Amino acid sequence: MFEVSVEQTFAAGHALRNYRGKCENVHGHNFRVRVTIEGERLDETGLLVDFLEVKALMHSIIERLDHQFLNEITPFDVKNPSAENIAQYFYVEMTQGLTTTPVPVRVREVKIWETDIQSASYLPK
Repeated sequence: MFEVSVEQTFAAGHALRNYRGKCENVHGHNFRVRVTIEGERLDETGLLVDFLEVKALMHSIIERLDHQFLNEITPFDVKNPSAENIAQYFYVEMTQGLTTTPVPVRVREVKIWETDIQSASYLPK
């Protein structure tokens, strides 16, 4: 099994609905997101997936979120913009964007850091 990981960052604000604590108030983070992709074989170039394609796909997702108030962006206008839900959002968007790779791949994990010491991950079953 091969794995490729790419990390990028973005800044955004959010407020956790029904939290009953400080994080229920509007606040922001410099988020860091790592997407890990896995597959059983490499393409004829010897790549699982091109880093440039992964970075471009991540960038297209981040463009929608960067310097925004997440509570006003679909799906977070309904779903709580927790780190866990943001990780799942990246998983869904990345999975949809990786449908034309030369070899079969899947997103193994998405990890989101709100701070240097706090993170949440989404791992599909």
